[in-house]
Amino acid sequence: MSKSMKVGWIGFGVMGKAMCQHVIKKGYQVNIWNRTKSKTDEAVSMGAKYLDPEEVAARSDVLFVMLGYPQDVKNMILDERALIKYLNPGSILVDHTTSSPSLAKELYTKCKEKGISSIDAPVSGGDVGAKNGTLVTMVGGDPEPFEKAKEVMEAYSQTVKLMGGAGQGQNTKACNQICIANNMVGVVEALVFGHKAGLNLEDLIKTIEGGAAGSFSLRVLGPRMLKRDFDPGFFVEHFVKDMEIILHEARKNNLCLPGISLSSQLYQALMAHGGAKMGTQALMLALEQINNVKLDDNAKKF
Repeated sequence: MSKSMKVGWIGFGVMGKAMCQHVIKKGYQVNIWNRTKSKTDEAVSMGAKYLDPEEVAARSDVLFVMLGYPQDVKNMILDERALIKYLNPGSILVDHTTSSPSLAKELYTKCKEKGISSIDAPVSGGDVGAKNGTLVTMVGGDPEPFEKAKEVMEAYSQTVKLMGGAGQGQNTKACNQICIANNMVGVVEALVFGHKAGLNLEDLIKTIEGGAAGSFSLRVLGPRMLKRDFDPGFFVEHFVKDMEIILHEARKNNLCLPGISLSSQLYQALMAHGGAKMGTQALMLALEQINNVKLDDNAKKF
């Protein structure tokens, strides 16, 4: 995709803001919109132009959306804002929101009727990956629009992979979230167990992260837990949304996934005690509560 092609970007959350800034740095012409305009100030200072979402869509050769929930995407593209009416034939819609495979297929079908290409492209890597430009982007859709949009996505991704037709990007992200959710429970349980056993938890993380137990959750989020840093790289409420999508799809396919079911229950408990806007590493608080322990004398309590 030539850098003369115009890029539209809607959604400046924890990850979307950094992702868009990488695109601007690559020299693309970028028009942007976000519900909270102040979150776009830095992007505007870098050269992006802030416009109404309808105008962003109308001026886009490729429009990226990075929103919170499937319903937000549906409202933005098909219903309330109905940006599908403003996208030009031949343009490409890239949905980076972690959403449902069924919505990805609906967007694909309705866009195709209007001569627009739609690809679902959820990402993994959290706030660190977004800031460093090292996200993994999992794509569902047709090869031709994928190849056109791939160059832009490479601005913030270390891997951009077409996984199949419409919805397959979302199915791949579901697999990613299953691994993360189950691993997060394991990391927190290990730290609680290690604390009870009297181990130095910083040494514990450093020792086992280089072996078979190593993971992003242990290496990056484990130290945040010990520092009582529960700021979001990815919101708990969004993670719960992802798990609800997975469990819905599992029921449709007659699958029993006990690990993700348990993880969902634990995160629901965290949400019930005010943890919705915390980062996923705040699962530590739920396990501390269940086990009546605290890993730090100054630990944040429910």
